[in-house]
Amino acid sequence: LPTPPARLPYVPQVPPTALLGKVTATTFALERPCCVFDGHADPSDAVWLVVAFANASAAFRNPPCRADVPPYKQLPTARSYMTLETAASAYSCSAPSPPVLRVGADTACRDQGRQDPCNGPLPSPGPYRVKFLLMGCRGPKAETRWSDPILLRRAVSPSAIDPAPARRGSAVLVIASILASLGAALATAVLGALGAKVWGSLCHQDLGTDAFIRRSYRTHHIPPALPRPLRPGCRCSPPGLCRCAPQPPAPC
Repeated sequence: LPTPPARLPYVPQVPPTALLGKVTATTFALERPCCVFDGHADPSDAVWLVVAFANASAAFRNPPCRADVPPYKQLPTARSYMTLETAASAYSCSAPSPPVLRVGADTACRDQGRQDPCNGPLPSPGPYRVKFLLMGCRGPKAETRWSDPILLRRAVSPSAIDPAPARRGSAVLVIASILASLGAALATAVLGALGAKVWGSLCHQDLGTDAFIRRSYRTHHIPPALPRPLRPGCRCSPPGLCRCAPQPPAPC
């Protein structure tokens, strides 16, 4: 009888850090299992990824050899398949490799007629569970635990999108309109008050100027002084030089 594969404590998981396109409608990312198979793998061994629907993972049976690996196109009926065949040395601690794997990234698998395993897009949101399986020339040698269920995003049908705005959006629009009207009224009142103040100051300046002009105008209309009459016996020659004869003393 073949020896049962060793059970490794490693649990595959979606990267917890922020990652663009970490989970989409047909794909998801997995952390790369570095240093997991060291001590169990030979240079000729390969590591596979087993993908199964979450409710069918318990019924999955490891294939005895590579020829019995379930292909991607049997997923709708077999409820599981194996993909991402990779040399075990690529997952060693010293191997430089990308930090994540992308499940479902090969769109050419849908048109592939041969039985070769491929990494095709996942046909439904799932949920799915995955595990890594180390296989040698004599069959499975070690396997990880199953992951937690992985649910893909659901694509929204264009016919399901409501073109009319939601009620909450209408209420927000009404409140925004009211606030804008109040702001415009307040701005108008402030500008009116400032305008009245400026206009009043200009009017006061004009009144002060008119009063000054009127006072100045009166000073320029003082009637000229009349010439004094000459006394009897006085004669002016040349003009401006007048001589008067002495007057006799008045009788007592």
